[in-house]
Amino acid sequence: MEDRRGEWVVLQVSGEMDLVTSPAVRQHVHDAVAEGRHRLVLDLQEVRFCDSSGVGVLIAARRLMRSCSGRLRLILPPQGAAPGSHVHRVLAALGVRRLFEVYPDLAAATDSTADPLTA
Repeated sequence: MEDRRGEWVVLQVSGEMDLVTSPAVRQHVHDAVAEGRHRLVLDLQEVRFCDSSGVGVLIAARRLMRSCSGRLRLILPPQGAAPGSHVHRVLAALGVRRLFEVYPDLAAATDSTADPLTA
């Protein structure tokens, strides 16, 4: 679930981000910050369902990373039929997609010079 790419900690999330699974994601984010890692990528390409608790974890992770002058990046496929696009659609529907730096793949997300995708 966790990988390191240079200065970035990459957390790969798959399946569902819901009331049952979201606390584990939250804990991994907190653990990374507690270890002094302030550059975090959440790879959500394999998430096929995300409810309000999952969105809450993403917003809380953003807030936590900003509070420690860190960076949070999300990997999401564009809207469409791709498995992880559900998260993209949920964030867009709630009007919070613009809060996140979104990248199409791991290479772009861990490249400090890459620009995020536009909403």
